[in-house]
Amino acid sequence: MSELASSDLNILLVEPSAVQRKIIRNELCEEQVENIDEASSVEEAQKRIAAIKPDLVISALYFPDGSAMDLLSGIRANPETSDLPFMLISSETRHSELDQFKQSGVVAILPKPFGHQHLVTALNSTLDLLSSDDLELEYYDVTSLRVLLVDDSRMARKVIRKVLENLSIEHITEAADGSEAITLLPEGFDLIITDYNMPEVNGLELTKTIRSSSDYSHLPILMVSSEANQAHLSNVAKAGVNAMTDKPFEPATVKKLLANILEG
Repeated sequence: MSELASSDLNILLVEPSAVQRKIIRNELCEEQVENIDEASSVEEAQKRIAAIKPDLVISALYFPDGSAMDLLSGIRANPETSDLPFMLISSETRHSELDQFKQSGVVAILPKPFGHQHLVTALNSTLDLLSSDDLELEYYDVTSLRVLLVDDSRMARKVIRKVLENLSIEHITEAADGSEAITLLPEGFDLIITDYNMPEVNGLELTKTIRSSSDYSHLPILMVSSEANQAHLSNVAKAGVNAMTDKPFEPATVKKLLANILEG
């Protein structure tokens, strides 16, 4: 694994309130993060990103000239910054408002105010995205592991692919929804990683199709989802997924889950 530490990170903190910037900066300094640049608006943040090329953007939700989604959309649309880790800090709790960030592959969504451990976890997730850490398996050669990655969000697929590639998983096939995934199953896979909410055929329906097939019922399934409805999640568990994790997810958690379901 690359020996990266929080102190190595170059962070852009985007927050309109000087008081909030000071609070967050102090929390970062507790983790020996010293390379912190600041911006108070979307426009200023865009200029700073182009100038300093940060390792992580930490952003509030609302600004006088736009929102964090405006900033994030611009970051994702630029090929030079499309995989830039992004962390949202917000008092927003509505699933409808936060789901768009989850689907855009943010590294973390922290509440306002947040606990220090929340920040530590998010920084560790950022370091995991920027580092390589081989997945060691007893029964599989990781470099030959064949993974089918299913998610209707291109950015979510990109983040998950990055995590898998950091684990030395090389053979990754992508599908934009469950219906496409079903057509790809005959190509042969060792693992399915799927979202829940997708058009046409969702993650639950895909799981049921796989589990009811004599050819594919043995395939391990990891579901990575922003779904908040507990009844839906219960139905998914009953359908036979091997493991579930939330969006945004911690790369270290995904690594542990993959080791458990592949070796178990």
